[in-house]
Amino acid sequence: MINIGSIASKTAPAGGSVYSATKGAVDVLTKSLAAELGPRNIRVNAVLPGPVVTEGTRDMPEFEPLLQTAVPRTPLGRVGQPEDIAHVVSFLASGDSGWITGQTIQAAGGLN
Repeated sequence: MINIGSIASKTAPAGGSVYSATKGAVDVLTKSLAAELGPRNIRVNAVLPGPVVTEGTRDMPEFEPLLQTAVPRTPLGRVGQPEDIAHVVSFLASGDSGWITGQTIQAAGGLN
């Protein structure tokens, strides 16, 4: 099982309390389900994307101001693309991640 959370659960931006709280719930759900389902050999992890350019985010009025503050704080110096997240999800779905469960993996270019 691969849940999609958000870096907002770790960074808790101002004005984003409800969104951050719901994403924090995804983090806890991931850890709890990993403990519950591990004995059945079901792995549960979450991917926490940072800002990613998608059709939905491009239309958000607050996305451009978010990028103006987030990108300079991102060590890789750019906003994410959907394929950046897809590669992490593919890894977690593969046998290469067979010893990983209960983890929240930040895919945010180093943004903390």
